[in-house]
Amino acid sequence: MAKVMLGMSLWALSFTAAADWQLNLTQGVTEISRRVYDMHMMVLWICVAIGVLVFGAMAISIVKHRKSKGVSAATFHESITAEMLWTVVPFVILVAMAIPAAKTLIVMEDSSDADITIKITGHQWKWEYEYLNEGIRFISSLHSDSREAAVLDSGIDPHTVDNYLLEVDKPMVLPVGKKVRFLLTSNDVLHAWWLPALAIKKDAVPGFINEMWTNIDADKVGIYRGQCAELCGRDHGFMPIVVEAKTEADYNQWVAQELVAAEEAANSADREWTRAELMEKGKQVYDTTCAACHQANGEGITGVFPALAGNQMVLEDIESHIGIVMNGTPGTAMQAFAAQLGDVDIAAVITYERNAWGNDTGDVIQPATIKAAR
Repeated sequence: MAKVMLGMSLWALSFTAAADWQLNLTQGVTEISRRVYDMHMMVLWICVAIGVLVFGAMAISIVKHRKSKGVSAATFHESITAEMLWTVVPFVILVAMAIPAAKTLIVMEDSSDADITIKITGHQWKWEYEYLNEGIRFISSLHSDSREAAVLDSGIDPHTVDNYLLEVDKPMVLPVGKKVRFLLTSNDVLHAWWLPALAIKKDAVPGFINEMWTNIDADKVGIYRGQCAELCGRDHGFMPIVVEAKTEADYNQWVAQELVAAEEAANSADREWTRAELMEKGKQVYDTTCAACHQANGEGITGVFPALAGNQMVLEDIESHIGIVMNGTPGTAMQAFAAQLGDVDIAAVITYERNAWGNDTGDVIQPATIKAAR
């Protein structure tokens, strides 16, 4: 009896595992995603039917018309009927699939009459979202918990981190029931914005603007995750996408909060910051923006990304340090952060780099200095 119960338990667990490792497409939370799913299932069953007919005919022919039963092969060379069948039938099948597919593609490409327009810019290795109607702009990066767990010998088990490599510090927020138009581009290399639940996947190409759109169902409030689907560099797997779908009322409240926070951030750039404040803020910015290349300990990666700990420029040349952070270094992976970070963030991260890991220069860079350097 115990063996029977054990067998039944293992059988049930196998079905649970199969559900966790589902291979089929998700139906998603938008009209387009359901259209794509329905198209997928239609084509799948057509292929199944064709497979059953073709391999069934082959099996019957092999069993019933084999030589050992004394059957002789037919001697005809051509058949008008057969020619017509294997020409007309595939044509009808292709047309039957092409008509709904064309209709779906036309709808997918129609981004007109959008309620909201958001510009998405890919950076190595984060996403920048700019709400053109609301005047909101922010960077969405891999969450610090995932980044810390991804470091070799960190002592953190990735299995203990919620949504490992699929969580961000600041998600994109969208209202349900509204048509949202996306303008997609890249600041450096090829990226691809992919979110399966919305049936959206499009390349972000430097110098080009691609369009796509979505309209999340009114009853599908929740969080949806995706990631960059283009091999965009060594940290390609550290570039997740998180969309938080809210009701229209909650979305409007979020917009109001973001506008207040942006105004406060702008005002904070005009005051004098203490070294302790800048160091705390700078560590946050560094861990989010710089640690992927220069490492959390400032040691960099030999031959790839220079160390900041003990770096002569960091220790001595403030103007060069500010210039590199703001304008980048042409021909290298060092990006220009002047357009990505605010005055406070740049001042804080430079102050942190000049006083962390034993550098201890004592330098304090104020936001006003960065503002003047723009």
